[in-house]
Amino acid sequence: MLIDWFTVGAQILNFAILVWLLKRFLYKPILNAVDAREKYIAKAIADAEAKKSDAEKLRASFETKNAEFEKQHTALLSNAVDEAAGERLRLLDEARKAADALTAKRQQTLRSEARAFNQELRRRTQHEVFGIARKALSELASASLEGQMASVFIGRLRAIDGKAKQVLSDALKAANPAFVRSAFDLPIVQQEAIGKAIDETFSGRIRLTFEVASDLVGGIELSASGQKVAWSIAEYLGSLEKSVDGLADGGGAGAPAPARS
Repeated sequence: MLIDWFTVGAQILNFAILVWLLKRFLYKPILNAVDAREKYIAKAIADAEAKKSDAEKLRASFETKNAEFEKQHTALLSNAVDEAAGERLRLLDEARKAADALTAKRQQTLRSEARAFNQELRRRTQHEVFGIARKALSELASASLEGQMASVFIGRLRAIDGKAKQVLSDALKAANPAFVRSAFDLPIVQQEAIGKAIDETFSGRIRLTFEVASDLVGGIELSASGQKVAWSIAEYLGSLEKSVDGLADGGGAGAPAPARS
């Protein structure tokens, strides 16, 4: 039998290549994977042992802290019972004091309400009295009476001086027009007399508008740009009413100050 050495050589070469390929691409990766797996398992076991040791330490610490907590709990409970008893006594004492203070405050409120009621009663009585007086004077007023009051009003205009005169003068010159109000229509003669007195007093030609104002109680009023000068019976009534109010409130003594004329 003849041996084909070429074929044998080729097969040996093929087998060597196969062995090299298996070792290079199969056995070596498998061995590396097995080695890595063993290292991973060894590390996991070491970690587990470390965690077990830590768990044992935590358990021992927990048991120690639990024992301390029980002691503290007992002590706190005892203190809480004592504090609750003391707080109860304190609250009862505060409640008694609050009740006494509330009673005193209520009594003070009742006294204040009684004083306020008496003052309000006096005020309302005064209001009604002065209201009746105003109504009676309004009903008694007449056009002729208003005419007589014009001369008194002119006298008051001429008596204004100093800063008040300057302020009113500026207001009159800025107004367009100024207003003269009275409870009744003033005759032309009296309107002209008032206009002349205003022009002479304030050194200028002032444009005036005369109006009837039923709310005035016997009097005449000059107003311009927020400034006003007036004479009326209502001024005397208002001054007297304020004086009586002051006496009712305990804030004044003696006779009321006389009103300006």
